[in-house]
Amino acid sequence: MSSEPLAPHSRFYQRLQRRYGDDLPLLPPGPPVRATMAQACEALRARGCDTGAALRVVRQLVMERLIRLDCDEAAPLSDITRAVTELAELALHHACQQARKELDARHGAPRGPDGQPVQLWVIGMGKLGARELNVSSDIDLIYVYEHDGETAGTPDGRGRISNHEYFARAVKAIYSLVGDTTEHGFVFRVDLALRPNGNSGPSAVSLAALEEYLQVQGREWERFAWLKSRVVAPRDCIASAEVQALRGVVLPFVFRRYLDYSVFDSLRTLHRQIRDHAAKRSAGHPERANDVKLSRGGIREIEFTVQLLQVVRGGQFPELRTRPTLEGLQRLARAGLMPQATADALARAYEFLRRVEHRIQYLDDQQTHMLPTRDDDLAWIARTMGHDNCCTFLHELDAHRELVAQEFDTLLGGAGKKQCSGGGCGGPRAAAPPPPEFDALLAQLPPAFRERVTEWRNHPRVAGLRDEARARLLRLVQRTAQWLKEERVTEEAALRLANWLEPLLRRESYLALLLERPSVHEQLLHLLGAAKWPARYMLQHPGVIDELAGDALLAERFVAADFERELALRLASLQSTGEDDDETLLNLLRRAQHAETFRTLARDVERRITVEQVADDLSALADSVLRITTQWCWSRLKTRHRDSPQFAIIGYGKLGGKELGYGSDLDIVFVFDDDDERASEVYAAFVRKLINWLTVKTGEGDLYEIDTALRPNGSSGLLVTSFDAYANYQQRRGSNTAWTWEHQAMTRARFVLGSEALQARFDAVREAVITSERDPAALREEIVLMRERVRAAHPTRAGQFDVKHSPGGMVDAEFAVQYLVLSQSATHPALRDNVGNIALLQRAEQAGLLPPGVGTAAADAYRELRRVQHLARLDEAPTQVAPPALQAERDAVLALWQAVFGRTA
Repeated sequence: MSSEPLAPHSRFYQRLQRRYGDDLPLLPPGPPVRATMAQACEALRARGCDTGAALRVVRQLVMERLIRLDCDEAAPLSDITRAVTELAELALHHACQQARKELDARHGAPRGPDGQPVQLWVIGMGKLGARELNVSSDIDLIYVYEHDGETAGTPDGRGRISNHEYFARAVKAIYSLVGDTTEHGFVFRVDLALRPNGNSGPSAVSLAALEEYLQVQGREWERFAWLKSRVVAPRDCIASAEVQALRGVVLPFVFRRYLDYSVFDSLRTLHRQIRDHAAKRSAGHPERANDVKLSRGGIREIEFTVQLLQVVRGGQFPELRTRPTLEGLQRLARAGLMPQATADALARAYEFLRRVEHRIQYLDDQQTHMLPTRDDDLAWIARTMGHDNCCTFLHELDAHRELVAQEFDTLLGGAGKKQCSGGGCGGPRAAAPPPPEFDALLAQLPPAFRERVTEWRNHPRVAGLRDEARARLLRLVQRTAQWLKEERVTEEAALRLANWLEPLLRRESYLALLLERPSVHEQLLHLLGAAKWPARYMLQHPGVIDELAGDALLAERFVAADFERELALRLASLQSTGEDDDETLLNLLRRAQHAETFRTLARDVERRITVEQVADDLSALADSVLRITTQWCWSRLKTRHRDSPQFAIIGYGKLGGKELGYGSDLDIVFVFDDDDERASEVYAAFVRKLINWLTVKTGEGDLYEIDTALRPNGSSGLLVTSFDAYANYQQRRGSNTAWTWEHQAMTRARFVLGSEALQARFDAVREAVITSERDPAALREEIVLMRERVRAAHPTRAGQFDVKHSPGGMVDAEFAVQYLVLSQSATHPALRDNVGNIALLQRAEQAGLLPPGVGTAAADAYRELRRVQHLARLDEAPTQVAPPALQAERDAVLALWQAVFGRTA
């Protein structure tokens, strides 16, 4: 390839060299940035140029520099887009300042209802908002002012006008400074078509008017437009506290609380209109089919791909919210919504297409995206893109566009047959058949399902549905009926689906999700039909079905580090927009915990994991939630006296033994190790806040019930104690000491969170407690007495075997293990670890503390009893069975009891 400069082929470049050659040194060497452009602008003003002329000349200097950097020095795309974006921000800032200065002189400053100054916000949309302007972009703007009211008037009391009129005049003045064409051209073409009510609406709107418009009239496509919105001028307003009010209006409009699959149809319609428009333009003009922005596989389809997944999921997952397309692709990949390889391929395509777009515009400074028809121009573009000839360039261009088109068609449920790997795919084609008539649909249903759906004929929730939502509902029932006919799902599942849908009909996004994703619909039916408790859980927390949209749901397991990292990202995203208030974080924690619980539940119901793995995952989830809640609560505690609390949580019972089930309470003891004189008061307030965060019911439900009865002195004791007081109590130092049943509980105690040093001290106390010298006979009597009390509190009907409380049930095995640990761990170290009842029974047999086979048989029996109990609770069935069911398991546990206590249970 030739080493001669390529930039001079651009006719625009040639004109710039001729006209502004003497002014080019005003722009310091290197990629233009805000500071160097401002410096050049001031130099031009010092020469006598007015603001408008200076900005226009700076624009020409910047374009000359960018053509040279891009075509001859292979500058990164980000250098080009940043320069054009910062030029727009600079121009709008100066234009705002000048316009308001002139208007204030004639009319006085605008005032709010309390006489306060009123800000004007210039909102950049599209590529300006995303900081990715191209070299011949127009700028999409919306002007919003803070309050209605009127101006202060001049000192002599004249010139007073309404704020609305004032800002309308400001918009005209800003346009004149930026958009008018003069002898130096324009700075930017300005487009206000995205404002409320489009070209028929006022040029500037108040914040209140914008809020009303978005709530009442805002259309789905406008959510995509506002996704990239950003206050770009004036600079002193960008970071002001008042802008938070604007965010509070825009964010709820763009991002909905639940997964929002209803936008698929809107985007299909919008994209179909764009493709139809492109097709009409190219009819009889085949060269127009080579539009790198709007044609099939063009830049717009990459942007739509990113924006669609962000709008669908950004309400629940704020870490997806970002304006630039390239950053959006990487965030989608990190969230598992798109394979990393696909995100990288789309990023390469985006960069390639954007660089081609710039070269098309470099030729004549025209706002066009179509490949040139002149052979020499096309050859020049090919060379500047690193190709020796047009053929290889066009081959690479076609490869990128084909990849983009396939991914986009797959996302919208078009011609692509490839399965979507993330959670955002659309199912049916845009041209869906008309929905069935209600009566005709009823005739297709089996009797029980027909009777249930017939109730909807006059149901107010169904009657209140929009026509589109009603059509979706009927199509879902029709699809369910077809699956019933094919015996893919059960009628019980269909009935539970109707029960689940009915209270949720106002949340139309769920109807859209199930219709868009047939796989989600079918999996939901499987879960509803499998057992009663999952159906109840999904009724209480309907948002969890969003998890069914992810393909990896059943194949994965809970990973604490991933869960905590995702929540940290969500917190950071909320902090960046000032949305991190207590209520938002409480709901964020609840949604995340419910989603993970549901994932475990789905794997459990589909038999992908064992009962022990369910307990492991639910216990690990509880640990993570406690860690995160502790961190967030401490950071928001007004009375905290250090950066990190010297504090620990000790788990007992099912949490301590890592045997949590669905809906289990958390048995917890709180301790601190802090010599500060304020420690007792600070940690007491902290623990109250922590318990409130864990237990309070919000719109998203609660997290856990907390039981602190195992703390020193039980319910009459302090909610949080010093670690020394806890250790003395457990080790029976002094007059106030633990009971034997508390030492039984200590066998399952586990350090959940806190410093490593504090964990080492806890482990030492636990070991000292369980290895203390005891009278075996006295201990045996105490534990047997405690067992009798527990059994008396849980009577079983005659002729029934309760898998937990009857003789030979789970509690007998647990008490036997506790006795072995407390009486034998001093001389048998293998019994000291908190490894669960099954492992401890096996270890006791290996240590010779149980007759051969007794420990193993009891361990197997305990595992089976847990499984039976677990399945019964999943289906909300009794945990009592009629003998001879489970007789072998019962006999094994009774043999264990006999071996340990020397008597029958």
